[in-house]
Amino acid sequence: MIPKLDHYKEKWGVRSDASIKPGLTAITEALQLVGNPQEKLSAVHVAGTNGKGSTITFIEHISKAHGLSTATFMSPCIEDVHDQIQLNEQPIKPEEMDVVFSIMADAGLDGKLTDFELLTVAAFLAFERLAPDITIIECGMGGRFDSTNVVTPIVSVVPSIAIEHTNFLGSTIESIAMHKAGIIKKQRPVVTGVLPTEAMAIFTQEAEKLRSPLLVYNENFTVTEENSTEIYMANDVRITNLTRTMPGLHQRSNMALAITAFNIVAQVNGVKTNVEAFRNGIQSAQLACRFEQLAPNLYIDGAHNPASAKSLVDAIQERFPNEPIHFIVGMLGDKDIRGVLAELEKVGTTFTFVNIANDRAMAADEIMKMSYAENKSTTYDILTTVQQKLLLNEVIIMTGSLYLLAKWRKILHETFN
Repeated sequence: MIPKLDHYKEKWGVRSDASIKPGLTAITEALQLVGNPQEKLSAVHVAGTNGKGSTITFIEHISKAHGLSTATFMSPCIEDVHDQIQLNEQPIKPEEMDVVFSIMADAGLDGKLTDFELLTVAAFLAFERLAPDITIIECGMGGRFDSTNVVTPIVSVVPSIAIEHTNFLGSTIESIAMHKAGIIKKQRPVVTGVLPTEAMAIFTQEAEKLRSPLLVYNENFTVTEENSTEIYMANDVRITNLTRTMPGLHQRSNMALAITAFNIVAQVNGVKTNVEAFRNGIQSAQLACRFEQLAPNLYIDGAHNPASAKSLVDAIQERFPNEPIHFIVGMLGDKDIRGVLAELEKVGTTFTFVNIANDRAMAADEIMKMSYAENKSTTYDILTTVQQKLLLNEVIIMTGSLYLLAKWRKILHETFN
């Protein structure tokens, strides 16, 4: 369920299905009814397992630093449906959401779409009306049959590929890569991180078939370190003195993908780039719920699969070597919980497991049984746990499900600031 989406559905009499139904037929027909707003966008399309949100944030901040207006469509929401559709980093206003829902109601979309498809149409309509300079669209799941895959972007971006959503995408890297590679469009460039060998073979084949330039991190462009800053290098581009706020070596790749993608958009749209704008954009980029600091020694991170948990652990080791780390963890039962815990246990000193108010959630005591940590417990009183650990000068990281972070992000920030 997407918080507050039902408010607009009921207000405007536009019903939609809460289930997941991959495929493009329904949304293609719906978009035709509202005038195909997706065809009017100057878009970047982003798919992948991990790193999508960070890469989007880097692109957005680089764009803003160059004086461009931006729009983003991302999922899931942090607080409610409004923050999935953003304009210049601000959630869509209720008045604007009313306008796009009225358009969808008048077009007869009642009962034709799933919730995510309906929200995708709403985003495209909002972006058409407000005409941003650059629109950044994140795939909801997979790529080839995701409802966002009706857009023809200037460039497609895929930061990483790992096992995920196996009930829809398949249980092998090859099948998942087939879905992700579906966002590559004819003669439009695609930019990727370092992908597994099996995945890269599929991307290479798809790119060749569509005659789409394939640009790969550490092959066509790279980032090196020099005097505690970073240098981006491509064939004809060199940007020195880059300083990231987002920690972790994995963010180096995401940053490089963002710079590469933006340069492609800038060239197509006739935007003059400058080195200082890149530096300012990279330094200002920070993503909610991705190693986000809420207060001194208090962080949240949406690590919900082994790959993202490994990235979190790498960031912790970089930022807090040899310091005591306390994890507060709540997760959905359909995730690889044991795989996530195996990564977190490499750096975690103590663990507290908590329940999430979601039908798909696994009970805290069941997660605790899966953990090999020596110091572990469950609690219903998260605030007291945080207070106690802060008094012990431990670094606290709440992680796991974004549903957990969505509930507690604002509460923790207001309580401890």
